[in-house]
Amino acid sequence: MEKILIHPAYFGSIHQFSAISQAQEIIFEAHDNYQKQTYRTRQYIYGANGKLLLNIPVKHSGKKEHQKYRDIKIENDFRWQTNHWRSLEAAYRTSPFFEFYEDEIQPLYEKKFSFLFDFNLECFEVISDCLQLEKELKKAEEFKLNKEISQEIIDARNLIEAKKSIPFSQEKYTQVFEEKFGFLKNLSILDLLFNEGPNSLNYLENQPLTFS
Repeated sequence: MEKILIHPAYFGSIHQFSAISQAQEIIFEAHDNYQKQTYRTRQYIYGANGKLLLNIPVKHSGKKEHQKYRDIKIENDFRWQTNHWRSLEAAYRTSPFFEFYEDEIQPLYEKKFSFLFDFNLECFEVISDCLQLEKELKKAEEFKLNKEISQEIIDARNLIEAKKSIPFSQEKYTQVFEEKFGFLKNLSILDLLFNEGPNSLNYLENQPLTFS
């Protein structure tokens, strides 16, 4: 797979990073309209009580017309960063590789970001470093409909959707609370990273992919 078109996400799902890891070049969609209830603002982790949603609050313009993703501002009046980091600590402190990566991840929850798009780009950069994922990265110059996209590019923008189930035959790996609730598929890339550590990239490169 040569090129893939995706949306920057709040870290991103394992399905999305499986696609990223198997592409030679990553193109970020930078001209789309913002949509609610997607991985742009949310990630799912494995907590002590099962699947746990972490959601970034955003400012609402009050206008009816669509806002561009790149123009969406984070609502920093809430202590969401503190709460999210505490949730990650509670979920993964006992995982094999949490301490190995926490010095890279925690600063994202201490630095203030104004725009959601910028925060998600930095999340991608940090995760790429942790995974030792070396990919050519660029932003799309304009928004294109599916039919307008070159045949050389895989359109994986639908992987940003958190509510629609896209087939993903994911291989199991050991999760912290698996004995309580079983294996949970397609969680945040952080779940894989904290549990599998340096083996994460090899795992991602070997997952079968479906985009529709």
